[in-house]
Amino acid sequence: MSPATMRMKRLLSLLAGVLAMSGAACGGSQAPAISGNADAPLSVPATAASVTSLPERLEAGGSVAAEVSATLTSRMVATVTRVRARAGDRVRAGDVLVVLDDRDVAARTREAQASVSAAQQGLAVATSEQAAVAAEQKLAAASHARIASLHARRSATTQELDEADARLSSATAQVEGAKARVEQASFHLTAARAATDAAATAQSFSLVTAPFDGLVTERLTDPGNLASPGTPLLRLDSVGVAHVEVRVDEAREQYTRVGDRVEVLFEERAGAPAAPRSVEGVVTEVARVATDERAFTVKVSLPSGYARPNGTFARVRFRGPTRQVLLIPVTAVRRQGQLVTVFVVEEGIARLRLLRTGYEGAEGVEVLAGLDPGEVIVTRPPPGLVDGRRVVAQEPTQSGAGR
Repeated sequence: MSPATMRMKRLLSLLAGVLAMSGAACGGSQAPAISGNADAPLSVPATAASVTSLPERLEAGGSVAAEVSATLTSRMVATVTRVRARAGDRVRAGDVLVVLDDRDVAARTREAQASVSAAQQGLAVATSEQAAVAAEQKLAAASHARIASLHARRSATTQELDEADARLSSATAQVEGAKARVEQASFHLTAARAATDAAATAQSFSLVTAPFDGLVTERLTDPGNLASPGTPLLRLDSVGVAHVEVRVDEAREQYTRVGDRVEVLFEERAGAPAAPRSVEGVVTEVARVATDERAFTVKVSLPSGYARPNGTFARVRFRGPTRQVLLIPVTAVRRQGQLVTVFVVEEGIARLRLLRTGYEGAEGVEVLAGLDPGEVIVTRPPPGLVDGRRVVAQEPTQSGAGR
């Protein structure tokens, strides 16, 4: 052990002794330091601090979001006549949520339907005319055949044959005209029916329905307001599995892979139902395009059935490269304000040691200064343990995890 390390340890031990004595002088719950020769040794659980591999925690902040989210807007300009949902209501796909004034579009629908009726009648008239001229053409053709036969036997004059030719040509032209009018009437009917469908579709826009089963998260309009395309009316989120969306700097993108299990931490909320402060999530999506901030969007799914309101802030810890750290159990650490201490067993005597710590998690507490690997520490200090007390360590074992 280097002289500098020894000096630092003596200084830390001196500060720990002063801390213990000052706590006793201030009427704390601890008793004054007791000489190691005055009391019988106290049996304490202990372990030896050791170096272990620990992945770095790459932390990113984000918020809870639903798997599917939609902002409902109007597809027409109309007055809102009724809103059937409020924030917090659960709805099913197809439920009518907002009703708009449809008198204008209803009038256009009736007009289109009247146009369909007129077009149908026009088609019927054109079809009748076509049948009539077809009969006239048939008669003209028969008459022309007879005159032509008689003319061949010199029983009809050339003028009579010319007149028969003219009547047949006129009848044929009338048939073609009737056919064109039938086709025109058919086109008018098709256009009128299309206009009716368009009017009916426009009238359906007066009913804003839920596109999926979900929860209304925000109501943004009331009866009497004017709805227009692009103006939000309601916000709807799907229910079920939620996820957390975070932004990860491009330098850390290599540590975010689909399928990785990560730790998701939530802030405690006053008055909220009891829920785990941290849960395990799974990376389900990593965007392949960086944003203007040179960051990637990462989606982390939460456990099924774990409920957190959408928009709740969350921190996600990704596993980075591993490093060697000195790790001790969380239960061995004592905190008094900004001071962090631990009891070290030195030649059967418990010594209070000041520490400088880093990462703290389920694995344990990282020690940055104040302790060397191999030193025996008390893992669960009993209430009566003070600096200078004689102790007997129970089976010291190597441990780097938070056991």
